Amino acid sequence: MDFGSILLMLVALIVLARLASGVFSRFGVPGLIGEIVIGIVIANLTIGDWSFLGMLDVEMGDDPSQNYEIVELFAELGVIFLLFAVGLETKVKDLLSVGKAAMLVAVMGVIVPLVAGIALILVYDGNMHHALFLGAAMVATSVGITARVIKDMKLIDTKEAKIIIGAAVIDDVLGMVVLAIVVGMTASDGISVSNIALISAEALLFVVAILAAALWVVPRIYGYFEERNKKKFAETGSSHSGINKLVLAIAVCIGFSFFADMIGLAAIIGAFLGGMLLAEYAWEWKLEEKIESITTLFISFFFLNVGMQVDIGSLTSVSAILLAVVVILLAVATKYVGCNLGAVWGDKSLSKGSRNIIGFGMVPRGEVGIIIAAIGLASGAMSSELYGVVIVMAVATTIIAPPLFARAFRKEYPPEYKLTQDDLI
Repeated sequence: MDFGSILLMLVALIVLARLASGVFSRFGVPGLIGEIVIGIVIANLTIGDWSFLGMLDVEMGDDPSQNYEIVELFAELGVIFLLFAVGLETKVKDLLSVGKAAMLVAVMGVIVPLVAGIALILVYDGNMHHALFLGAAMVATSVGITARVIKDMKLIDTKEAKIIIGAAVIDDVLGMVVLAIVVGMTASDGISVSNIALISAEALLFVVAILAAALWVVPRIYGYFEERNKKKFAETGSSHSGINKLVLAIAVCIGFSFFADMIGLAAIIGAFLGGMLLAEYAWEWKLEEKIESITTLFISFFFLNVGMQVDIGSLTSVSAILLAVVVILLAVATKYVGCNLGAVWGDKSLSKGSRNIIGFGMVPRGEVGIIIAAIGLASGAMSSELYGVVIVMAVATTIIAPPLFARAFRKEYPPEYKLTQDDLI
Protein backbone atom coordinates (compact mmCIF):
# COMPACT_ATOMS: atom_id res chain seq x y z
CA MET A 1 0.00 0.00 0.00
CA ASP A 2 1.38 3.39 -1.06
CA PHE A 3 0.08 5.29 1.95
CA GLY A 4 1.49 8.64 0.79
CA SER A 5 -0.27 8.37 -2.56
CA ILE A 6 -3.57 7.61 -0.83
CA LEU A 7 -3.26 10.58 1.52
CA LEU A 8 -2.41 12.92 -1.38
CA MET A 9 -5.43 11.68 -3.33
CA LEU A 10 -7.79 12.12 -0.36
CA VAL A 11 -6.58 15.66 0.33
CA ALA A 12 -6.85 16.66 -3.33
CA LEU A 13 -10.37 15.25 -3.72
CA ILE A 14 -11.67 16.79 -0.50
CA VAL A 15 -10.26 20.24 -1.38
CA LEU A 16 -11.61 20.14 -4.94
CA ALA A 17 -15.03 18.93 -3.77
CA ARG A 18 -15.41 21.61 -1.09
CA LEU A 19 -14.21 24.37 -3.42
CA ALA A 20 -16.69 23.32 -6.12
CA SER A 21 -19.49 23.04 -3.56
CA GLY A 22 -18.75 26.51 -2.22
CA VAL A 23 -18.66 28.12 -5.68
CA PHE A 24 -21.98 26.60 -6.76
CA SER A 25 -23.64 27.42 -3.42
CA ARG A 26 -22.54 31.02 -3.88
CA PHE A 27 -24.75 31.23 -6.95
CA GLY A 28 -27.78 29.62 -5.30
CA VAL A 29 -27.18 26.16 -6.81
CA PRO A 30 -27.02 23.17 -4.41
CA GLY A 31 -23.41 22.38 -3.52
CA LEU A 32 -23.80 18.72 -4.44
CA ILE A 33 -24.14 19.79 -8.09
CA GLY A 34 -20.69 21.38 -7.88
CA GLU A 35 -19.21 18.18 -6.46
CA ILE A 36 -20.74 16.13 -9.28
CA VAL A 37 -19.45 18.58 -11.90
CA ILE A 38 -15.90 18.51 -10.52
CA GLY A 39 -16.11 14.71 -10.50
CA ILE A 40 -17.02 14.80 -14.21
CA VAL A 41 -14.08 17.13 -14.87
CA ILE A 42 -11.66 14.89 -12.94
CA ALA A 43 -12.70 11.81 -14.92
CA ASN A 44 -12.88 13.37 -18.37
CA LEU A 45 -10.22 16.11 -18.52
CA THR A 46 -7.18 14.87 -20.42
CA ILE A 47 -4.43 17.02 -21.94
CA GLY A 48 -2.05 14.96 -24.04
CA ASP A 49 -0.67 12.24 -21.76
CA TRP A 50 -1.71 14.12 -18.61
CA SER A 51 -4.96 13.48 -16.76
CA PHE A 52 -6.42 14.17 -13.33
CA LEU A 53 -6.93 10.46 -12.71
CA GLY A 54 -3.35 9.67 -13.66
CA MET A 55 -2.01 12.38 -11.38
CA LEU A 56 -4.01 10.97 -8.46
CA ASP A 57 -3.06 7.37 -9.38
CA VAL A 58 -6.75 6.49 -9.77
CA GLU A 59 -7.44 3.71 -12.25
CA MET A 60 -11.11 2.98 -12.91
CA GLY A 61 -12.75 0.20 -14.93
CA ASP A 62 -12.68 -3.59 -14.58
CA ASP A 63 -9.33 -3.59 -12.78
CA PRO A 64 -9.46 -0.53 -10.49
CA SER A 65 -6.44 0.70 -8.56
CA GLN A 66 -6.26 0.55 -4.79
CA ASN A 67 -6.71 4.32 -4.66
CA TYR A 68 -10.01 4.12 -6.52
CA GLU A 69 -11.22 1.26 -4.32
CA ILE A 70 -10.75 3.58 -1.33
CA VAL A 71 -12.75 6.30 -3.12
CA GLU A 72 -15.53 3.75 -3.71
CA LEU A 73 -15.46 2.67 -0.05
CA PHE A 74 -15.72 6.28 1.17
CA ALA A 75 -18.50 6.90 -1.36
CA GLU A 76 -20.49 3.91 -0.08
CA LEU A 77 -20.07 5.05 3.53
CA GLY A 78 -21.14 8.55 2.49
CA VAL A 79 -24.44 7.42 0.98
CA ILE A 80 -25.12 5.11 3.93
CA PHE A 81 -24.65 7.95 6.44
CA LEU A 82 -26.67 10.32 4.22
CA LEU A 83 -29.69 8.01 4.22
CA PHE A 84 -29.23 7.39 7.95
CA ALA A 85 -29.33 11.17 8.50
CA VAL A 86 -32.52 11.39 6.43
CA GLY A 87 -34.01 8.63 8.56
CA LEU A 88 -33.12 10.54 11.75
CA GLU A 89 -35.35 13.38 10.50
CA THR A 90 -38.25 11.04 9.67
CA LYS A 91 -40.28 10.32 12.79
CA VAL A 92 -42.66 7.38 12.52
CA LYS A 93 -45.41 9.30 14.35
CA ASP A 94 -45.17 12.14 11.85
CA LEU A 95 -45.26 9.62 9.04
CA LEU A 96 -48.45 8.05 10.39
CA SER A 97 -50.14 11.35 11.26
CA VAL A 98 -50.08 13.00 7.84
CA GLY A 99 -53.42 13.40 6.16
CA LYS A 100 -55.14 11.86 3.19
CA ALA A 101 -53.85 14.55 0.83
CA ALA A 102 -50.19 13.91 1.69
CA MET A 103 -50.67 10.16 1.25
CA LEU A 104 -52.32 10.49 -2.16
CA VAL A 105 -49.80 13.08 -3.34
CA ALA A 106 -46.98 10.68 -2.44
CA VAL A 107 -48.62 7.60 -3.98
CA MET A 108 -49.54 9.31 -7.25
CA GLY A 109 -46.13 11.00 -7.31
CA VAL A 110 -44.62 7.51 -7.28
CA ILE A 111 -46.95 5.67 -9.66
CA VAL A 112 -47.05 8.15 -12.57
CA PRO A 113 -43.25 8.71 -12.91
CA LEU A 114 -42.52 5.01 -12.35
CA VAL A 115 -44.88 3.85 -15.09
CA ALA A 116 -43.79 6.61 -17.49
CA GLY A 117 -40.07 5.90 -16.95
CA ILE A 118 -40.48 2.17 -17.50
CA ALA A 119 -42.61 2.72 -20.62
CA LEU A 120 -40.12 5.19 -22.12
CA ILE A 121 -37.12 2.86 -21.89
CA LEU A 122 -39.08 -0.17 -23.07
CA VAL A 123 -39.89 1.83 -26.20
CA TYR A 124 -36.32 3.18 -26.45
CA ASP A 125 -34.26 -0.03 -26.09
CA GLY A 126 -36.59 -2.73 -24.75
CA ASN A 127 -34.30 -3.51 -21.77
CA MET A 128 -36.43 -4.19 -18.70
CA HIS A 129 -33.54 -3.73 -16.25
CA HIS A 130 -32.75 -0.31 -17.74
CA ALA A 131 -36.45 0.54 -17.59
CA LEU A 132 -36.82 -0.47 -13.94
CA PHE A 133 -33.89 1.65 -12.76
CA LEU A 134 -34.94 4.71 -14.75
CA GLY A 135 -38.47 4.37 -13.34
CA ALA A 136 -37.08 4.05 -9.81
CA ALA A 137 -34.81 7.09 -10.29
CA MET A 138 -37.78 9.15 -11.52
CA VAL A 139 -39.81 8.19 -8.42
CA ALA A 140 -37.46 9.89 -5.98
CA THR A 141 -38.09 13.33 -4.45
CA SER A 142 -35.37 15.39 -2.78
CA VAL A 143 -37.33 17.24 -0.11
CA GLY A 144 -34.20 18.99 1.14
CA ILE A 145 -34.18 21.37 -1.84
CA THR A 146 -37.88 22.21 -1.48
CA ALA A 147 -37.67 22.51 2.31
CA ARG A 148 -34.93 25.12 1.99
CA VAL A 149 -37.09 27.30 -0.26
CA ILE A 150 -40.09 26.95 2.10
CA LYS A 151 -37.93 27.86 5.09
CA ASP A 152 -36.42 30.89 3.33
CA MET A 153 -39.91 32.10 2.43
CA LYS A 154 -41.07 31.70 6.05
CA LEU A 155 -44.13 29.79 4.82
CA ILE A 156 -43.51 26.51 6.62
CA ASP A 157 -46.89 26.72 8.40
CA THR A 158 -48.98 26.83 5.20
CA LYS A 159 -51.20 23.88 4.27
CA GLU A 160 -49.25 23.36 1.04
CA ALA A 161 -45.92 23.19 2.88
CA LYS A 162 -47.26 20.64 5.37
CA ILE A 163 -48.67 18.48 2.57
CA ILE A 164 -45.35 18.61 0.67
CA ILE A 165 -43.26 17.71 3.72
CA GLY A 166 -45.65 14.93 4.73
CA ALA A 167 -45.82 13.57 1.18
CA ALA A 168 -42.03 13.70 0.86
CA VAL A 169 -41.64 11.60 4.03
CA ILE A 170 -44.02 8.98 2.62
CA ASP A 171 -42.29 9.28 -0.75
CA ASP A 172 -38.98 8.41 0.92
CA VAL A 173 -40.43 5.20 2.36
CA LEU A 174 -42.17 4.27 -0.91
CA GLY A 175 -38.96 5.07 -2.80
CA MET A 176 -37.02 2.71 -0.55
CA VAL A 177 -39.59 -0.04 -1.16
CA VAL A 178 -39.49 0.54 -4.94
CA LEU A 179 -35.68 0.47 -4.87
CA ALA A 180 -35.70 -2.78 -2.88
CA ILE A 181 -38.07 -4.36 -5.39
CA VAL A 182 -36.07 -3.15 -8.40
CA VAL A 183 -32.74 -4.34 -6.93
CA GLY A 184 -34.26 -7.72 -6.15
CA MET A 185 -35.84 -8.09 -9.57
CA THR A 186 -32.69 -7.14 -11.50
CA ALA A 187 -30.54 -9.45 -9.36
CA SER A 188 -32.81 -12.44 -9.99
CA ASP A 189 -32.73 -14.76 -12.99
CA GLY A 190 -36.09 -13.67 -14.28
CA ILE A 191 -39.01 -11.33 -13.74
CA SER A 192 -42.27 -12.98 -12.79
CA VAL A 193 -45.40 -12.21 -10.81
CA SER A 194 -44.32 -14.58 -8.02
CA ASN A 195 -40.86 -12.97 -7.93
CA ILE A 196 -42.32 -9.47 -7.71
CA ALA A 197 -44.71 -10.60 -4.96
CA LEU A 198 -41.91 -12.22 -2.95
CA ILE A 199 -39.59 -9.21 -3.19
CA SER A 200 -42.43 -6.79 -2.40
CA ALA A 201 -43.45 -8.83 0.64
CA GLU A 202 -39.84 -9.00 1.85
CA ALA A 203 -39.32 -5.26 1.49
CA LEU A 204 -42.65 -4.35 3.10
CA LEU A 205 -42.10 -6.80 5.96
CA PHE A 206 -38.70 -5.26 6.65
CA VAL A 207 -40.18 -1.73 6.65
CA VAL A 208 -43.19 -2.68 8.79
CA ALA A 209 -40.97 -4.49 11.31
CA ILE A 210 -38.80 -1.38 11.75
CA LEU A 211 -41.84 0.90 12.06
CA ALA A 212 -43.34 -1.41 14.69
CA ALA A 213 -40.04 -1.50 16.58
CA ALA A 214 -39.80 2.30 16.47
CA LEU A 215 -43.32 2.64 17.87
CA TRP A 216 -43.35 -0.02 20.57
CA VAL A 217 -39.96 -1.64 21.22
CA VAL A 218 -37.51 1.29 21.25
CA PRO A 219 -39.66 3.48 23.59
CA ARG A 220 -39.77 0.64 26.12
CA ILE A 221 -36.00 0.16 25.95
CA TYR A 222 -35.54 3.93 26.28
CA GLY A 223 -37.96 4.01 29.26
CA TYR A 224 -36.08 1.17 30.96
CA PHE A 225 -32.75 3.00 30.76
CA GLU A 226 -34.35 6.27 31.85
CA GLU A 227 -35.72 4.62 35.01
CA ARG A 228 -32.37 3.01 35.61
CA ASN A 229 -30.58 6.36 35.31
CA LYS A 230 -33.06 7.98 37.71
CA LYS A 231 -32.37 5.30 40.33
CA LYS A 232 -28.65 5.68 39.80
CA PHE A 233 -28.94 9.44 40.21
CA ALA A 234 -30.93 9.02 43.44
CA GLU A 235 -28.30 6.66 44.83
CA THR A 236 -25.05 8.24 43.64
CA GLY A 237 -25.95 11.75 42.43
CA SER A 238 -24.74 10.91 38.92
CA SER A 239 -26.97 9.97 35.98
CA HIS A 240 -24.18 9.30 33.49
CA SER A 241 -25.22 6.11 31.67
CA GLY A 242 -21.81 5.28 30.26
CA ILE A 243 -23.38 4.74 26.80
CA ASN A 244 -22.00 6.89 24.01
CA LYS A 245 -25.07 7.81 21.93
CA LEU A 246 -23.03 8.57 18.80
CA VAL A 247 -21.32 5.18 18.90
CA LEU A 248 -24.71 3.54 19.40
CA ALA A 249 -26.15 5.43 16.42
CA ILE A 250 -23.21 4.47 14.17
CA ALA A 251 -23.57 0.83 15.24
CA VAL A 252 -27.29 0.92 14.37
CA CYS A 253 -26.55 2.56 11.02
CA ILE A 254 -23.89 0.06 9.94
CA GLY A 255 -25.66 -2.91 11.53
CA PHE A 256 -28.96 -2.27 9.77
CA SER A 257 -27.12 -1.61 6.50
CA PHE A 258 -25.44 -5.00 6.85
CA PHE A 259 -28.73 -6.73 7.68
CA ALA A 260 -30.48 -5.19 4.65
CA ASP A 261 -27.60 -6.23 2.39
CA MET A 262 -27.62 -9.73 3.88
CA ILE A 263 -31.28 -10.34 3.01
CA GLY A 264 -30.83 -9.00 -0.52
CA LEU A 265 -31.98 -5.39 -0.12
CA ALA A 266 -29.91 -2.27 -0.76
CA ALA A 267 -27.74 -1.32 2.23
CA ILE A 268 -29.07 2.25 2.17
CA ILE A 269 -32.57 0.92 2.93
CA GLY A 270 -31.28 -0.51 6.20
CA ALA A 271 -29.49 2.77 6.97
CA PHE A 272 -32.64 4.81 6.33
CA LEU A 273 -34.80 2.56 8.50
CA GLY A 274 -32.13 2.49 11.21
CA GLY A 275 -32.30 6.29 11.28
CA MET A 276 -36.08 6.18 11.60
CA LEU A 277 -35.68 3.81 14.54
CA LEU A 278 -33.80 6.53 16.48
CA ALA A 279 -35.59 9.58 15.04
CA GLU A 280 -37.70 10.16 18.15
CA TYR A 281 -34.56 10.70 20.25
CA ALA A 282 -32.27 12.27 17.65
CA TRP A 283 -32.82 15.83 18.92
CA GLU A 284 -32.43 14.91 22.60
CA TRP A 285 -29.19 13.01 21.91
CA LYS A 286 -27.95 15.68 19.44
CA LEU A 287 -27.49 12.94 16.86
CA GLU A 288 -28.37 15.01 13.80
CA GLU A 289 -25.52 17.48 14.20
CA LYS A 290 -23.05 14.74 15.13
CA ILE A 291 -23.97 12.50 12.19
CA GLU A 292 -23.99 15.57 9.92
CA SER A 293 -20.27 16.04 10.56
CA ILE A 294 -19.54 12.45 9.53
CA THR A 295 -21.85 12.69 6.52
CA THR A 296 -20.23 15.92 5.32
CA LEU A 297 -16.84 14.22 5.20
CA PHE A 298 -17.90 11.06 3.36
CA ILE A 299 -20.75 12.29 1.16
CA SER A 300 -18.43 14.47 -0.92
CA PHE A 301 -16.72 11.29 -2.10
CA PHE A 302 -20.08 9.89 -3.15
CA PHE A 303 -20.99 12.88 -5.32
CA LEU A 304 -17.44 13.05 -6.69
CA ASN A 305 -17.67 9.37 -7.60
CA VAL A 306 -21.07 9.98 -9.21
CA GLY A 307 -19.47 12.54 -11.50
CA MET A 308 -16.43 10.35 -12.13
CA GLN A 309 -18.72 7.62 -13.48
CA VAL A 310 -20.08 9.92 -16.21
CA ASP A 311 -18.47 9.29 -19.58
CA ILE A 312 -18.91 12.49 -21.60
CA GLY A 313 -18.27 10.48 -24.75
CA SER A 314 -21.40 8.39 -24.16
CA LEU A 315 -23.57 11.54 -24.15
CA THR A 316 -22.34 13.06 -27.39
CA SER A 317 -24.59 11.05 -29.71
CA VAL A 318 -27.79 12.63 -30.97
CA SER A 319 -29.87 9.78 -29.53
CA ALA A 320 -28.38 10.19 -26.04
CA ILE A 321 -28.94 13.96 -26.06
CA LEU A 322 -32.53 13.54 -27.23
CA LEU A 323 -33.12 10.87 -24.59
CA ALA A 324 -31.76 13.19 -21.88
CA VAL A 325 -34.07 16.01 -22.98
CA VAL A 326 -37.11 13.70 -23.07
CA VAL A 327 -36.27 12.21 -19.65
CA ILE A 328 -35.92 15.69 -18.08
CA LEU A 329 -39.26 16.86 -19.52
CA LEU A 330 -40.93 13.61 -18.50
CA ALA A 331 -39.46 13.81 -14.99
CA VAL A 332 -40.88 17.30 -14.45
CA ALA A 333 -44.24 16.60 -16.09
CA THR A 334 -44.98 13.24 -14.45
CA LYS A 335 -44.14 14.38 -10.92
CA TYR A 336 -46.14 17.57 -11.39
CA VAL A 337 -49.16 15.77 -12.89
CA GLY A 338 -49.07 12.84 -10.45
CA CYS A 339 -48.80 15.01 -7.33
CA ASN A 340 -51.40 17.43 -8.72
CA LEU A 341 -53.86 14.56 -9.17
CA GLY A 342 -53.10 13.32 -5.66
CA ALA A 343 -53.77 16.80 -4.26
CA VAL A 344 -57.10 17.04 -6.15
CA TRP A 345 -58.30 13.68 -4.86
CA GLY A 346 -56.93 14.20 -1.35
CA ASP A 347 -58.28 17.67 -0.60
CA LYS A 348 -61.05 19.20 -2.72
CA SER A 349 -60.58 22.58 -1.04
CA LEU A 350 -57.12 23.14 -2.54
CA SER A 351 -57.03 25.85 -5.20
CA LYS A 352 -55.28 25.49 -8.56
CA GLY A 353 -52.45 27.66 -7.22
CA SER A 354 -52.04 25.40 -4.19
CA ARG A 355 -51.94 22.32 -6.41
CA ASN A 356 -49.26 24.00 -8.54
CA ILE A 357 -47.18 24.62 -5.42
CA ILE A 358 -47.47 20.97 -4.40
CA GLY A 359 -46.74 19.69 -7.91
CA PHE A 360 -43.61 21.78 -8.41
CA GLY A 361 -42.48 21.23 -4.81
CA MET A 362 -42.16 17.48 -5.41
CA VAL A 363 -40.19 17.77 -8.69
CA PRO A 364 -36.50 17.86 -7.49
CA ARG A 365 -34.82 14.45 -7.68
CA GLY A 366 -31.50 15.60 -6.23
CA GLU A 367 -29.33 13.11 -4.39
CA VAL A 368 -31.97 10.36 -4.15
CA GLY A 369 -32.24 9.86 -7.91
CA ILE A 370 -28.44 9.97 -8.15
CA ILE A 371 -28.10 7.27 -5.47
CA ILE A 372 -30.48 4.97 -7.36
CA ALA A 373 -28.57 5.54 -10.62
CA ALA A 374 -25.26 4.74 -8.89
CA ILE A 375 -26.69 1.47 -7.54
CA GLY A 376 -27.97 0.56 -11.02
CA LEU A 377 -24.58 1.23 -12.64
CA ALA A 378 -22.65 -0.67 -9.95
CA SER A 379 -24.93 -3.70 -10.30
CA GLY A 380 -24.52 -3.75 -14.08
CA ALA A 381 -28.26 -3.20 -14.55
CA MET A 382 -27.80 0.26 -16.11
CA SER A 383 -25.70 1.25 -19.12
CA SER A 384 -23.18 4.09 -18.91
CA GLU A 385 -25.27 6.08 -21.40
CA LEU A 386 -28.47 5.75 -19.37
CA TYR A 387 -26.54 6.45 -16.16
CA GLY A 388 -25.32 9.73 -17.64
CA VAL A 389 -28.88 10.58 -18.69
CA VAL A 390 -30.19 9.96 -15.17
CA ILE A 391 -27.45 12.11 -13.62
CA VAL A 392 -28.31 14.93 -16.04
CA MET A 393 -32.02 14.52 -15.17
CA ALA A 394 -31.36 14.60 -11.40
CA VAL A 395 -29.15 17.67 -11.69
CA ALA A 396 -31.54 19.47 -14.09
CA THR A 397 -34.66 18.91 -11.95
CA THR A 398 -32.77 20.06 -8.86
CA ILE A 399 -31.93 23.33 -10.61
CA ILE A 400 -35.23 23.81 -12.50
CA ALA A 401 -37.71 23.09 -9.70
CA PRO A 402 -36.92 25.76 -7.04
CA PRO A 403 -37.66 28.80 -9.30
CA LEU A 404 -40.92 27.20 -10.52
CA PHE A 405 -41.89 26.32 -6.96
CA ALA A 406 -41.04 29.81 -5.64
CA ARG A 407 -43.01 31.45 -8.47
CA ALA A 408 -46.07 29.30 -7.71
CA PHE A 409 -45.85 30.18 -4.02
CA ARG A 410 -45.47 33.88 -4.86
CA LYS A 411 -48.66 33.83 -6.93
CA GLU A 412 -50.67 32.10 -4.21
CA TYR A 413 -49.31 34.14 -1.27
CA PRO A 414 -48.33 37.58 -2.66
CA PRO A 415 -48.57 39.53 0.67
CA GLU A 416 -46.37 37.05 2.54
CA TYR A 417 -43.82 36.55 -0.24
CA LYS A 418 -40.74 38.68 0.50
CA LEU A 419 -37.95 36.48 -0.86
CA THR A 420 -35.49 38.13 -3.26
CA GLN A 421 -32.83 36.64 -5.51
CA ASP A 422 -30.23 37.76 -2.98
CA ASP A 423 -31.99 35.68 -0.32
CA LEU A 424 -31.75 32.59 -2.54
CA ILE A 425 -28.02 33.10 -2.88
